Amino acid sequence: MVDFANQWARRIPAWPLYIIGVLPAIWLFYLGLTGGLGVEPIKELEHQLGLIGLQLLIAGLAITPLRRWFGLNLIKYRRAIGLLTFFYILLHLLVWLVLDVQILAQIWADIIKRPYITIGMVGFVLMIPLAVTSNNYSIRKLGPAWRTLHKLTYAAAILGAVHFVMLSKGFQLEPLLYLGAILVLLAARIRWNRKRVAA
Repeated sequence: MVDFANQWARRIPAWPLYIIGVLPAIWLFYLGLTGGLGVEPIKELEHQLGLIGLQLLIAGLAITPLRRWFGLNLIKYRRAIGLLTFFYILLHLLVWLVLDVQILAQIWADIIKRPYITIGMVGFVLMIPLAVTSNNYSIRKLGPAWRTLHKLTYAAAILGAVHFVMLSKGFQLEPLLYLGAILVLLAARIRWNRKRVAA
């Protein structure tokens, strides 16, 4: 089954992911304009964009453990998934900035006074250099430092999940599941690295 999946992965290029990946955003904006997102369309749009971004972030983190532990090689799609992750988190932020808060002074006040927004902003800032250097030129230019830089993904993922947990009102299982999935994926990396050093 894994060999079959790897054969298909070798045949299917990464570029269609960019086209397919933006379709949910287009659909969500369409729903927002046509009344399909409920009584608070801006809040729902903001939430859904952030949720997709977090799901893509988890998908990107899962690629290396899937290859190391199960032999499923989807590494060629990691860059596309990473850039789509940044795209959705950026849209999530822009909806909050432009459509939700709108007032510049209020935006800054929210970032300073509300911890879950502060954490979310820090996570987004960490993603900027990852997106900027997700190209072949940066990989060649930075050399081994490129891999070190892209370990910021781990911190950004944890901060994104914590942001989701903190903004949820009351006890919500869904944000905790996202946080748990990220921690499990990161723990799998640590375990693999320790196993490799021990060998």
